[in-house]
Amino acid sequence: MSRARPFTFYEFFAGGGMARLGLGDGWTCLFANDFDPVKAQVYRANFSDAPRHFRQGDVWALDAADLPATADLAWASSPCQDFSLAGGRAGLKGGRSSAFFGFWRLVEALNGEGRAPRTIVVENVSGLFTSHGGADFTALCAALAGEGYRFGALEIDAARFLPQSRPRAFVIAVKDDPPAELVGESSFQTRLVREAQARLPAALASRWIWWRLDEPPRRNADLASLLDPGAPWHEARRTEALLALMSPLHRRRVEALRTSGARAVGSLFRRMRVEDGVRVQRAEVRFDGLAGCLRTPRGGSSRQTLLVIEDGAVRTRLISAREGARLMGLPEGYALPHGATHGLHVIGDGVAVPVVRWLAERLLEPHLSTSPTVLAAE
Repeated sequence: MSRARPFTFYEFFAGGGMARLGLGDGWTCLFANDFDPVKAQVYRANFSDAPRHFRQGDVWALDAADLPATADLAWASSPCQDFSLAGGRAGLKGGRSSAFFGFWRLVEALNGEGRAPRTIVVENVSGLFTSHGGADFTALCAALAGEGYRFGALEIDAARFLPQSRPRAFVIAVKDDPPAELVGESSFQTRLVREAQARLPAALASRWIWWRLDEPPRRNADLASLLDPGAPWHEARRTEALLALMSPLHRRRVEALRTSGARAVGSLFRRMRVEDGVRVQRAEVRFDGLAGCLRTPRGGSSRQTLLVIEDGAVRTRLISAREGARLMGLPEGYALPHGATHGLHVIGDGVAVPVVRWLAERLLEPHLSTSPTVLAAE
């Protein structure tokens, strides 16, 4: 069903505005917020209307009066460190001072004023489903139910759309019952989703929605197609040092590709492994056409390395910020900050643009277009 007006949204923890880009031109941003000064600078550089609606600062410093009108959607890509397998796993029990609860108190206040968003999306790492044995996911569902929402979750890997392995949790909550065509089986109802739902107590399970999301077209790009040909390569000795960190299995794979004469592009991370009871650093490379999950470059092992085999030679270099932007589905004209570290900091915390677009087109927009509350207002 068509609408006479755009959909409206608030974007919390907005970063560089990747959720906004994914939602697209059919959506109007009423308010956006982020605490990080580098991300705020990037947001302002890419959206000319930022002075009207973007607020830099702590989400806890906001109140409901800062949020205009009534939005169709509140999107919250809250900081993932507490839920990430690579983080401290503090989870929601980190306290109600956590960033998520800073956002949630605003939803509670809006609900008290009768202008809560009709739809909420909470996006996070897949560790959200299992953090503290599922207790944190249950706490999130309890918060949603307490404000009158029904909810369900999907696990969507950006690899379905882009050449990057990036599984993420998407919890979609709604005030109104969804249309029947949006409920049913979906490949995005993964094992983690089903196990998380099965752990819910009966009162919360009764509010669960099994969201159906259509299958996207088959991805037609691989990592090699997104490379920047002008990026600088490592010196030979640095490449040799990385090869020396490989296990015998990974080294044999590289050598087999080198001697075959074929061109191969792989992504490489340095990781700590335990071998014979001893912790050792290993360089691990994949040649499946995908980059590993982009991360914020907080440490040396978090910077992703590209390994290219061509004409019997092996070369390596760090992934560039522009390549990272392509792996997130950002347009070529997207303004990045100066320096790869700042650029990858913004990108590594973002949400893949085509994933948001698919979710909006196939689930959020159909639901909001048939919502009794929205139709009554039009």
